[in-house]
This record gives sequence, C-alpha cells and structure tokens, in this order.
Amino acid sequence: MLVEISIDNLGVIPHSHVEFAPGLNVLTGETGAGKTMVVTGLRLLTGGRADASKVRTGAEQASVEGVFNADALDSEAQERIAELIDDTGASTDENGEYLAARTVKSTGRSRAHLGGRTVPAATLSAFTGELLTIHGQNDQLRLLSPTEQLTALDSFDPAITPLKESYREAFIAWRKTSKDLEERVNKRRELAQEVDRLTFAVGEIDEVAPEVGEDTELVAAVNRLQDVDALREAAQDAVVAIDGAAAVGEFGAEDESASDLVGRAASALSGSSDEQLRALGGQLNDVASVLSDVSGELGMYLSELPSDPEELERLLQRQQELKGLTRKYAPDIAGVLKWRDKAQARLESIDTSAEALDKLKKQVAEHNKAMVSRAKKLTKARTAAAEKLQEAVTEELRGLAMPKARLTVNVDTQDYDRDGADAVELRLAPNDALEPQPLASSASGGELSRVMLALEVILSARRGGATLVFDEVDAGVGGRAAVEIGRRLARLALNNQVIVVTHLPQVAAYADNHLHVSKNVGDESVTSGVRQLSHDERVDELARMLAGMDDSESGRAHAAELLEKAGEDVDSFRA
Repeated sequence: MLVEISIDNLGVIPHSHVEFAPGLNVLTGETGAGKTMVVTGLRLLTGGRADASKVRTGAEQASVEGVFNADALDSEAQERIAELIDDTGASTDENGEYLAARTVKSTGRSRAHLGGRTVPAATLSAFTGELLTIHGQNDQLRLLSPTEQLTALDSFDPAITPLKESYREAFIAWRKTSKDLEERVNKRRELAQEVDRLTFAVGEIDEVAPEVGEDTELVAAVNRLQDVDALREAAQDAVVAIDGAAAVGEFGAEDESASDLVGRAASALSGSSDEQLRALGGQLNDVASVLSDVSGELGMYLSELPSDPEELERLLQRQQELKGLTRKYAPDIAGVLKWRDKAQARLESIDTSAEALDKLKKQVAEHNKAMVSRAKKLTKARTAAAEKLQEAVTEELRGLAMPKARLTVNVDTQDYDRDGADAVELRLAPNDALEPQPLASSASGGELSRVMLALEVILSARRGGATLVFDEVDAGVGGRAAVEIGRRLARLALNNQVIVVTHLPQVAAYADNHLHVSKNVGDESVTSGVRQLSHDERVDELARMLAGMDDSESGRAHAAELLEKAGEDVDSFRA
C-alpha cells in the first residue's frame, strides 16, 4: 500500500506531505484546489510522462516521493518486487518499506529513483505496477479497448493464466517454424546464394585455421625475430661479463668475470675473524647466487632464440594470412572464430533440400495442431468465465442505480495471435428488452464509470493488498447512484487500500481517512495544501459539498446524518 507521499512544486502545491491509511482514503476540496495534482504526482511515480508544464511557476523542478509497503501483497507479487529491487541494486529503508521518487525539471528532463538508486522510468513503472493502479477518466476510455476487455476477462479467472501461457508457447513455436518454412520456400534462390557465400567464408577461415590469440603472439614473435641479432649480442655480452668469454665458447680472453671477482671477495671476507666482515661476505655469497641464476636464465634465453633464417619470412607470411581474415570478418582472430561459428550455424539452418522442407512441414503441422488444441481449451475457459463475469457485473450495476442494466461479455473467434483466437467485447443494454451494444456506443460517461467500478470491485475481490486510485470516476453521477458508489468503494477497501478524488459527499462520507485539499489565493500566487480532517471538520466539509452550507446548522445536521449512516454501512461490511 501507499504509506505516504511528499510533493514539492507540482502545479499549485509548493509543498505537501500526505499520510494515507489502510482502507478508504478520500480527497475533497473546491474545484481547482489541486486535488488532481496529487493524482498527477502518483502518475509520475508510476513512470508516467513527465510534463514540464506541471512544474510550479518560478520553480526549477518539481519532485514527488512515495513510500510503499508490500507486506499485504501475495507472495508471488512480493517475489517479483524483491527480484526487481535486487536487479536494480536498490534497498528498503529501516522500516522495510520502499522509497520511490521522481523529479521533473522546468526544462522537461526527469529522473526516477527507487530505493536510493537512479533507475529508468520504466523500472519505476514495473515496481509501482505491482502496488498501484490508477483509474481516471482516461482509464475509463481504455476500458473501451478490446485488449483491455480481454485482459479484464482473463484476470477474472486464475485458471485462464496457465492455459494462456501453454497456448502462447505453442503459438510462438508454430509462428517460428512457419516463418522458417515460408522463407525457405519463397527465398530459395537468395538462400542458395547466401549458402555459397557462407560456405566460401567458412572454408577460407578453416583453411587458414587460426587460433585464439595467435595474431597477438605473432606480433611479439615477429618483433623478436627482427631484432634477433641485437638480442643475441646483448645476452652474450651479459653472459661474458658474468661468467667470462669461455661461457660462450670464446677462449684466450684474460679478463676476469664478475662471478669470479665476487666469489674471490666473498671468500676473503667469509674467513675473517671480524663479525661485520663475515656478514658482508655472506651478502656477497648471495650476490654470487643471483649472478648464477641470471646467467642460467640468459643461457636459456639464448638457446630459445630462433636460429633459422627462414623463420621470420614464414611468420610474416602467416601474419598476412591472419590479417586477410581480420580485414574481412572481425577486428581480431577471436572475433573471426565467433563469426565463423555463427556462419556455420546459419548454414546448418538453411537447408532447402526436399527432405529438409518435408521435415519442416511436419513440424509446422505438429505445432499448428498443438496450438489449435490449446486455443480451444483457452476459448472454453474464457467462455465459461465470461458467463460468470457478466452475471457478477450485472448484479453490481443493479446495485449502482442501474436496476435494469445488463452487461454481456461476448467471446468471438478471430485469427490466432499471441493471446489466442478470441475477441472479447463488453456490451451494455439498459434493460432486458433491448439488445446489448458495445460500450463505446451505448454507455454514457457516468455509466462507463459504474461499469469500471463494478469490474474493479469484482476483480479486486480475487486479490488484495493493492492500492487503487480513483480520480473522479464518479463524474456525472448523483443521488442514489452516488451512495451506492460510496458503498462499493468502502467494500472494495476491505481488502485493498483505496484512494478516491471526489466531489460527491455521498462518497466522501464512507472514508476511513478524509483528506482536504485547500487553496489559498494571494496577490501574487496561488498555493494549495493537503491535511487530514477531524470528525467535526468532516461534518463541515460534507455540509459544504452538499449545498455549500458549511455555516448552516441544517446543512451540518444533514452532513452529520450522512456521515453516521455511512459509518453504520461500513460497520455492517466488517461485521
């Protein structure tokens, strides 16, 4: 649920901090007071479009922060949230709650934050999508979409989800093999040319037979060969200096070697009676040992230096062969080998022989059979669910001051796609005598609001712990229908947190937590703030909403009576 929200410099709100309670929260206030800005802030937290025009005049940026608690969600939703938090490197606060934030600069740029980490707005949307659903007038229009109507039906019956997933696996397999077959049949000439090109390329690479890292090793080997004479001379001079000319096969030289001189010095000091000299003699023995090690390594180095005069030419030729591959296929040999593997895999997949096409046709037929079979099961489940859903929604509508209305959920066939072979359409009839018509052509704004509310009441009864926001969905409704909407929202709030922006006192009377948005018009600016109302303040506000009679005893008496009756209704729900 949404624990609290802080808004800075958004629209007419310079700063406001609002704490929400479990159950039904209502936001009321005069027209233009800024109630919609609270919903705008929530939409920003759901990853909605950042609109620079919403930044308060004179401010550099607007910011919204929301604190969410996921404890009331089911275990699967909690696992999805935990996985998303881990993936982004975010964390909870000291209370185990999640902080989501969004800033919008006056230039139009925006940033999103989750659990102390900067994230894309899409990540924020995925996070709040598990916790928060907003229903506004634009959301009502989305209900007219066939896709939204199909989604509503599928979410009504949990048994549909595994059937849809099973169907989708078969559909994807069928579509993939069908496209493969179509490509092989219709593009046989182009594929044959591609086979020739790839066969030549793979053969060229295989003929050279490069190894990973060989190009780098060749550079070092060529450099060494080009300098081999200078390297040999330097190593030999060092060996002569350490061990004498005889060490490299030169005899007759009379110069003493470094190892002889060091050894003689060590012997002279090691036999001394003076402790300090003996210590120095020990150090010289260490020097002699190091000289011996260096001499041995130099000898090994000289033995490994190439002596074949044709070796350099061979390596240079090999280097040119590798460069020929890296010019064509990839910047280095490792990339060339990866390209070769991909080309070989592609070659294996482009078999246009009659045998391969027959095999592929059988696969297409098998996948098609599985897809059709699973689609029938999905259709059967949807048809059964549609009958139950239309009965439940119709019953809800008749409790929402539409006593003779009838909603039908039609499931018709269509071409196969990712969601099955079903086209779902909600239709509404004002009474049993008339034929139901599509919502888009038969429902007024108020009726559409009640259809959406009825659907939400029914669908939310199958889940719990979410936050549902209704932004003036009661527009165009009044009288008895308004009371029934308040009762439905209160009932919906038994298992969910509900936040409602409303102008109707009949709805506001059912609130567990009544928040008032007030506007202050100054000489140079307009500001708004949000605060929680006490019981007496609620009576005054309801009186104002009823007939603008917050200063009238009769108006307050009417408001108090409305509040009392709503409280009795809520108590009966919870009993």
